[in-house]
Amino acid sequence: MVSRLTTNTLIFATSLLLTFQSIDTGIAHADDGLASRLMPLIKAHKGKVAVAVKHLKTGEAFAFNENEPMPTASLIKFPIMAEAYRQAEAGKTQLDTMIELTEDDKVPGSGILTPHFSAGTKLSLRNLIHLMIVYSDNTATNLVIDQIGLSSTSRTMEELGFPNTKIHAKVFRRDTSLFPERSKSFGLGSTTASETIRLYELLFQRKLVSAAACDEMLQHLYECDDKKKLGRFLPADTKIAHKGGSVSAVRCDAGIIESPGGPFAVCVFTSENNDRRWTTDNAGNRLCANIGRAVYNYFNPKTGQSSERQILKLGASGRLVEDLQRTLNARLKPSPELSIDGDLGPATRAALLQFQEDNKLTASGIVDEATWKALGTLVTQSQPVPDPKVINTEPLESEPSDTLQGRPFVTCKAWAIAEGKTGKFLWGANETDSLDFASTTKIMTAYIVVKLAETKPEIMDEEVTFSTRADQTRGSTAGIRAGEQLAVRELLYGLMLPSGNDASVALAEHFGSRFDAPTGDKQDMTNSFDRFIAEMNRQAMALGMKQTTYKNPHGLTAQGHVSSARDLLRLAHAAMKMPRFRDYVGTRQHGTRLSSTSGYHRNVVWKNTNRLLMIDGYVGVKTGTTTAAGACLVSNGKRGDDALLLVVLGAKSSPARYIDSRNLYRWAWLQRGHQD
Repeated sequence: MVSRLTTNTLIFATSLLLTFQSIDTGIAHADDGLASRLMPLIKAHKGKVAVAVKHLKTGEAFAFNENEPMPTASLIKFPIMAEAYRQAEAGKTQLDTMIELTEDDKVPGSGILTPHFSAGTKLSLRNLIHLMIVYSDNTATNLVIDQIGLSSTSRTMEELGFPNTKIHAKVFRRDTSLFPERSKSFGLGSTTASETIRLYELLFQRKLVSAAACDEMLQHLYECDDKKKLGRFLPADTKIAHKGGSVSAVRCDAGIIESPGGPFAVCVFTSENNDRRWTTDNAGNRLCANIGRAVYNYFNPKTGQSSERQILKLGASGRLVEDLQRTLNARLKPSPELSIDGDLGPATRAALLQFQEDNKLTASGIVDEATWKALGTLVTQSQPVPDPKVINTEPLESEPSDTLQGRPFVTCKAWAIAEGKTGKFLWGANETDSLDFASTTKIMTAYIVVKLAETKPEIMDEEVTFSTRADQTRGSTAGIRAGEQLAVRELLYGLMLPSGNDASVALAEHFGSRFDAPTGDKQDMTNSFDRFIAEMNRQAMALGMKQTTYKNPHGLTAQGHVSSARDLLRLAHAAMKMPRFRDYVGTRQHGTRLSSTSGYHRNVVWKNTNRLLMIDGYVGVKTGTTTAAGACLVSNGKRGDDALLLVVLGAKSSPARYIDSRNLYRWAWLQRGHQD
């Protein structure tokens, strides 16, 4: 006999499926009005894009690549929440169930549980869902998944007609993957823009679960603290229920935006992005924000254009709030000395109330039209902007025209050139300045291993087993997972071609115990990783690299991790003397097979990040990019029997480092008497 609970569950699931089937599953393409606003934004983005938009009252819609599966990053946490509420509705779990946090549960990345809560803390499933959505807490997400089952979300999404919406594994637990190939292609989760829009539409219609459950889920989504994407350029009082996600090459956001012109759902996915900076203004975040604003303005043609006289109140954020804070600091006497953080919190509101009282305005703590008028011209930067009449009549100095003689103009902070054969320094600019130098750090990492192999060739056949620490190293990656194994000779390709930060940690852990501990440390108190860093600094000292200090084997920004263009010439010259090293840095792509302690095998391919290698005459050596370092490149060029080594540090962009380098090479070849 079927139990009453099972019967109720079947009835609920059947009614939900029938409800879903009654909804129009297609997303019609909008007329030229909406498309004309969005397509230029999409086409200008350097990366893969999928977008879907639907007005939830009128049905007007726009879609681009809407059925293309895309990586979700943390956006998949919305379907996980839906499954948790679905199970609670069916009596399979309880939202008030208390769950205890353990040290083993903690994973890195976004959220507050791992850094701020100790083992033994107990939270309800409802509170864990709140943390998962509002703060995108990775540890909370895994605890929710443990309660509902890893496979349940994907199974339910498929039953609802969303076959591409899948959570592949627990967060930072890739070994739990139910879909290994999809994990490899998409990471944590995958879906399409059309399926995401339809899921939000069911939520809006209160048909995803019960109406009460949908209202509770919406409240979680309204409180999402990600203000960098869809809602960034919207009026401050706009309500938006959304969930986004970010990993290195992926930025996405989707949700329901409420507006005077009616509610609408927006979904923006980006992947394979050229701009992978961890800044608010990276290109993926900016595309989400620009599309959010463009769609809002389209559906709100009268109200959507106002930006100078926006209504601001407690909780508002953004650049206009920064302008408000600067202006209040300038207008109030004494100045409240507000922090220019772009958040309208209690301190800013208190200063605003004081300004309104001083100017005999209604003391509401809300910046309305009367308050804007009383504030006058906004102070938009630390130094006041002069009156336009002054600027437009100010005489400007000019410089003489560019001479045809002299060194090339470059964007980089420092550069240096040396003879390839002798290492003799030839020319440079700011070549001894200590600067961040990003992944050019890995030249030393590889140099140490290859140098060790010159006297002990057998080390190249040693198997390296990846640790969790190596696997979870952020930034550029060789894509090797914890528990997977490969020979040192193969791992060096993963280090130098895709610039694998994970590979650098694995090599440091594997080889560090063979070197002395850092000076002053007890031999038995220092781990292998730290010993490897100590050896990097010893080798730098031996090579005369006086401006160089290593803090890690990969080049991620760290206090005191610096080098100079001149020092990197010394290192590159020493490294390029070794044939095995030259082979690695001159390889454009390499494939290998990984094995696992679990018994499986898989193939990977690595492509060299050094774009100069596709041009005849360039034979190495290493790129590097971080926000602090800018775009860096150490390279080796040849003309016949002549060779040069060149270092560029702090170029303005990735393309700029290649332009700087090629211009410097061309100038240097001419100085050495070469002709085309």
